[in-house]
Amino acid sequence: MVAAGVLLVLAGFVGFFWLGSQEWYVRGAALAIGVIAGVAVGLLSAPGKGFIAFAKDSYKEVRKVVWPTRKEATQTTLVVFAFVLIMAIFLWLSDKSIEWMIFSVILGWK
Repeated sequence: MVAAGVLLVLAGFVGFFWLGSQEWYVRGAALAIGVIAGVAVGLLSAPGKGFIAFAKDSYKEVRKVVWPTRKEATQTTLVVFAFVLIMAIFLWLSDKSIEWMIFSVILGWK
């Protein structure tokens, strides 16, 4: 049944280009009818019904999510920025220490 849906969508595209000499709304109607029919047939198939059930369950789960308040989001963002800054400083100091140790101490370069 999914294959029939795909074929209907393809038929809509073929009809769109086959009716190239017609007005834009005729061509658009052919495309729209093919796509709508293909999607409808696809959603009525077993995988389509499974997709609809999955979408409904996903929507229910999203409704259960407790979204952070503006204050919580701001605080979390500031903590992330602070952590990134601290890590940047730590990595810069580590890099410069290793650079100093290799070039100045071990190799004797200045």
